[in-house]
Amino acid sequence: MSIDKIAVVGGGAWGTALAQVAAAGGKDVTLWALEDDVVSAINKIHENPIYLKGCKLSESIRATSNFSELSDADAWIVVTPAQHMRAVLGRAPCPNMPLVLCSKGIEEQSGQLLHNVAADVCSSSPIAVLSGPTFAHEVAKGLPTAVTLACEDDDLCNALRDRLSMPSFRIYTSDDVAGAEVGGAIKNVLAIACGIVAGKELGENARSALIARGFAEMKRFGAAFGAREETLAGLSGLGDLVLTCSSTASRNFSLGKAIGEGKAAADLMKDRTTVAEGAHTAPVLRRLSREKDIDMPIVAAVDDLLAGRCDVDAVLERLLSRPPRPETA
Repeated sequence: MSIDKIAVVGGGAWGTALAQVAAAGGKDVTLWALEDDVVSAINKIHENPIYLKGCKLSESIRATSNFSELSDADAWIVVTPAQHMRAVLGRAPCPNMPLVLCSKGIEEQSGQLLHNVAADVCSSSPIAVLSGPTFAHEVAKGLPTAVTLACEDDDLCNALRDRLSMPSFRIYTSDDVAGAEVGGAIKNVLAIACGIVAGKELGENARSALIARGFAEMKRFGAAFGAREETLAGLSGLGDLVLTCSSTASRNFSLGKAIGEGKAAADLMKDRTTVAEGAHTAPVLRRLSREKDIDMPIVAAVDDLLAGRCDVDAVLERLLSRPPRPETA
C-alpha cells in the first residue's frame, strides 16, 4: 500500500502544522479550512496569520473551503475541533477514504471517543489516530518530536508512517487506537489543573504530584475503555501529559493558570479565539467516570471549577483532605 497525496481537514494551528509536515520535500498538500481569510492568506502569502502567526508555510500547500477538491487524496488528516468533527465529516464526501484523526477530546453529547464518531459518520473509512507531545508552532518550524500513530490495519499504518515521517517528526506505530485517544483527551483536563497550580503559585512539587496522580486517573479511565497501559505510558499518554502540564504554550494550561490567578472561567472561555478542548472534555469525563464508577477526583475538581460550582480554594481543600490510600489502589 502506498499513500502519496494528503489532504488536511481543519485550518487551525495544528492542522496547518500537519500540512507543513505532509508538504516536506515539496509534496502537494490540500488543506481545507472553514474560514475564507485563512484560505486566502495561505494561498496568497503562504502563512496562517490567524492561528499560526509568523510561520512561513511551504508553497506546495494549497488551501480551499470546497470539500470536493479533497476527493482525489489518498488519505485525510482530520484536525477539526473534537466537538465539531461529526458535523464536518457529515458534510464531507469520504467513502472509503482513510482518516487520520489528530484532534484530542471526547464528544460531549454522545460520550464517544473520536474514532467511534468518525466510524459513525464514515462507516467505510479505515481510521487511524495520531497523537503525542506536539505544540503546533514547534512542529511547523521543524523542531523535533515523536508521536504515536495507531491503526488496526498494519499495512495502512505503515504506509501512513512512511508518508509522514521525517527526521524531526518521528512516528512510532501501534494498534491501540483507544489508548492513543484516551491519553490525548484526558491530558487536556489535567493540563487545566496544572495551570491552576501554577496560577495559585503552589510550587513545582504540587505540579509534579498532580501530574503523577492525574496519570493514575488516566490509566483507570483507559482500562475501562480498552486502552493498554503501555500505550498510556508512551508518547500519546504520559509524553503529551508532561508537555501540556508544563507550559503556557498549552491552551489548556494557560486557561487553568488564568483561573488560578483569580479570573472567571466563563469569561476566559468566552474571549478565547482558539479552543481549550479540556473545557469541553471535563464534563463528559466526569459523567462517564460516574457511569462506570471510575475514581477521578482531579477531573471532578476541574469540572466543578469550570462550571462555577465552587472556587479554587474549596477545590484545593477537597483534594488535600481526601483520606489516605495505597498509591496503586
